[in-house]
Amino acid sequence: MKFVMSYSCGKDSTLALQTLIEEGHEPVALLIMVNEDLDRSWFHGADRQLLDKISEALDLPLILCPSKGEAYQRAFEEGLEKAKAMGAEMAGFGDIDIDGNRQWSEDRCRAVGIEAAFPLWQRKREVIVRELIAKGYQCVIKSINAELIPKVLLGRILDEAVMGIMEASGIDVCGENGEYHTLAVDGPAFRHPVSYEVGEIETFENRAIVEIR
Repeated sequence: MKFVMSYSCGKDSTLALQTLIEEGHEPVALLIMVNEDLDRSWFHGADRQLLDKISEALDLPLILCPSKGEAYQRAFEEGLEKAKAMGAEMAGFGDIDIDGNRQWSEDRCRAVGIEAAFPLWQRKREVIVRELIAKGYQCVIKSINAELIPKVLLGRILDEAVMGIMEASGIDVCGENGEYHTLAVDGPAFRHPVSYEVGEIETFENRAIVEIR
């Protein structure tokens, strides 16, 4: 089945993309929500230049959906409509176990008339991260809750050593409560690694963010 991937550029949506491909489905595009005020992807903060690099490396076109907070839902549905016109019969999501998030995604797909797929649903969070690492995915830590995780992890690749630090900090190693966010830059679904540079770190209240460009 042809599908569009609701893509945050992070680890979970990347593993969900990989899983759907392994199940025999064919991706037609990446649907990426863009913060209209910042001109960056929502939540993971990838700028347009980096998004273009990711699109090239994954060999998938982008459906960019700029929006402000109040227009997010409608912009997402418009993106799904564009994907449907490209042949998508299904949308893939990286949700794991938060019912409200799944319901929202299913409602958006229902409104457009396509199926919703959640290949990671109800899998153990720790298992998901370790599978991602075992498959060879390279995910750069882009932002953290600096009250829970040391800043030294910013800009590092998520691996077993980093997981050990996270486990010692007592957090959810999958980061489902916003403990950290990543950007996927290499792995089986990529034709080639995404080139990037690690820039300066900025702190906003309890969040610390490193520029990845």
